[in-house]
Amino acid sequence: MALIEFKHVDKVYPNGTKGLVDVNLTIDQGEFVAIIGLSGAGKSTLIRTINRMIDVTGGQLMVDDVDVMSLHGKAMRRYRRKIGMIFQSYNLVTRSTAIKNVLTSTVPDMSFFRVLFGLFDKQQKLRALEALDKVGILDKAYTRCDQLSGGQQQRVSLARTLNQQPKIILADEPVAALDPVTANQVMSDFKRINEEMYITVLINIHHVDLALKYCKRVIGIRAGEVVYDGPSSEVTQEILDQIYNGAAIPTSEK
Repeated sequence: MALIEFKHVDKVYPNGTKGLVDVNLTIDQGEFVAIIGLSGAGKSTLIRTINRMIDVTGGQLMVDDVDVMSLHGKAMRRYRRKIGMIFQSYNLVTRSTAIKNVLTSTVPDMSFFRVLFGLFDKQQKLRALEALDKVGILDKAYTRCDQLSGGQQQRVSLARTLNQQPKIILADEPVAALDPVTANQVMSDFKRINEEMYITVLINIHHVDLALKYCKRVIGIRAGEVVYDGPSSEVTQEILDQIYNGAAIPTSEK
C-alpha cells in the first residue's frame, strides 16, 4: 500500500510561478528516495508539500490514507508528529547541548509547566541518548552545539528527528554545506537508518553522485515536472541531460 501518493498535484505560487506541474508519484513505506534537479526546479516544493509547509493548489496529496489538505488544528499537529524534517542549516539551538536539542522533539507531548522548567523524565533522556547513539555521536551528548562541526550538528538534527519516532523523514539539502567526506558519512547515516528502522526517507539533494550512490530510487524534476522516476542504477547520462537540460551535473567533488 502506498504511504505517499501525489495525484495530479500542482503548486502555483501567488506570483504565478509554477512550483509543481501535474505531479503523479507513489512512494511506499521504507523507500529511500532522492529528488534531483536544477535549483528552482521544484525539489524543495515537492518535499515541503508532504508536511504542509507548502500547500498544494491543485490535485490531491494522500499520506498514510489521509488527504493532507483536509487537515487543520490538532489533526494537523498530530499528523506532523509522524514526519521529521531536516534542513541544510540544522535548525539547532546552538547555545544548548546536543541532548537538549534532541529532547526538544518531545516538547509537543509535554505539559506547559514541564516545558517551562525543562523537566524531562529519565525515560525521555534515555531515549534521547539512544537517538544520539544511533547517529554515532553519543560522546557529544553534553557538548554545546556551537562547539560541534557541521557534520556533527547535522547528526544532532537527525537524532532529534529520530527521537520524534517518525514514519517519514524529509531532508532538504542536508549535506549541501558539508565537505565531501562528511557528506558521505551523513548520507551513510540516512541509509542505515532507512534500512534498519524501515523509515521512509525523501532527500532533496544537490549532489547527483551522492544520490546515485546511496538512494535506491531517484526522482528527477525539471521546471516543476517529474521527468524521471526510477531506480538509481538505471540513471544514464542521457537521463541526467534531460533532467538538467544540458547544464553541468553538480557533484560533491566540485
